[in-house]
Amino acid sequence: MIKKRKVLPSETPTVTIEKLGHDARGITHLDGKIVFIDNALQGEQLKFQYTSTRSKFDEGVAIEILTPSEDRQQARCPHAVLCGGCSLQHMKSSAQIREKQATMLEQLAHFGNVQVPEILSPLTAEPFNYRRKARMGAKYVEKKGGALVGFREKRSNFLAAINECHVLHKVIADQIPRLRELIAECDGRFEIPQLEVAVGDDAAAIIVRHLKPLSEADHRRWLMFAESTGIHLYYQPKGLDSVHKVWPADGLERLCYRLPDFELEMRFHPLDFTQVNFEINRQMVTRAINLLDVQPEERVLDLFCGLGNFTLPLARRAREVVGVEGDEALVQRGIENATHNKIDNVRFYGADLTKDITSHPWAKEGFDKILIDPPRSGALEVVRELARFKAKRVVYVSCNPATLARDAGELTKLGYRLSKAGVMDMFPHTTHVESMAVFERKN
Repeated sequence: MIKKRKVLPSETPTVTIEKLGHDARGITHLDGKIVFIDNALQGEQLKFQYTSTRSKFDEGVAIEILTPSEDRQQARCPHAVLCGGCSLQHMKSSAQIREKQATMLEQLAHFGNVQVPEILSPLTAEPFNYRRKARMGAKYVEKKGGALVGFREKRSNFLAAINECHVLHKVIADQIPRLRELIAECDGRFEIPQLEVAVGDDAAAIIVRHLKPLSEADHRRWLMFAESTGIHLYYQPKGLDSVHKVWPADGLERLCYRLPDFELEMRFHPLDFTQVNFEINRQMVTRAINLLDVQPEERVLDLFCGLGNFTLPLARRAREVVGVEGDEALVQRGIENATHNKIDNVRFYGADLTKDITSHPWAKEGFDKILIDPPRSGALEVVRELARFKAKRVVYVSCNPATLARDAGELTKLGYRLSKAGVMDMFPHTTHVESMAVFERKN
């Protein structure tokens, strides 16, 4: 039986936005139901169009702003309302940061039961064309007159039909129209579902996912694109293990970014995890090292260390640094980066930090300072074991304020106190909240 599509109300009600949700949608009430509205800001009176109706709530998008907020600005991108690549271009950058800081403080108080004695100044940089890594969808749609390349529409599985992007690095953003044309020209236009991009300081790379072998003509098309743009070309015929470099044929599969404050050059494969915003990353690393206040005689533990983004800068200051990471490929990359930068006072270990760590040799050592940079799920399991290291100070770098708050509550139980915290605008125009917190061991 074919399920009939629900007919949406045709009226465009006028409402006043009561507050913003954590997903940046405006929240109001109408006819006894809560309504979530895209492209809305707190305090605004506006007209909206329904996009879905449920039993307990409705959803919509603002179509006319009657009384705009002082925080509103004209979105730079014409696709901002529809495209899911960003959700806050209609809000001034200063207001975005204010909201993110409020979210961090609220979560710390609510879930961690901790207050922040000192709020660090936010880390900010150019809010446009900052994104150096992205996984973009691709699809040939005859009804839309060709190929689509980009992000999905908000709250949808459909790709947004975009010709420009103001958050992607310009090396990639400037190629979106050409990539759409290229896929449309391919014999296998229906078999290219994804493009993954990475931009380093000196070069960029694109990974073309193809479900069937490329024809010789298609291979030539992609090769011509790479040669004319200078963008390194990779193919992915199957899983991640099948990713291989096609051009240039120099055998080198490393991009790089630099941390000038520490005279470091960090090499990475296009698939490796790196921060998407290199300028904020540089500021973040410098701030974290300064907040740890590492002394020349001290030993430091870097948990969830990745390819050494904090580990190697720490090694410039400390007597010894131990980096621990769950992804073995990144462990090897950390070792390579240490060798490349002629650093010999670091050790890297592979370990699943979501499980019991007590059997690992590094877990039996003592450390003066600890840095933690976990994924969105946080670091609860390893945080519960931190007391064993007797570290005087812990710096926690977070990409999820809810798990930061949870782990902060756990650290206070272990005898630490939260002394400072602040946000970093790693993902401008999105609702992602990146933050950094400092914990001191009580005497």
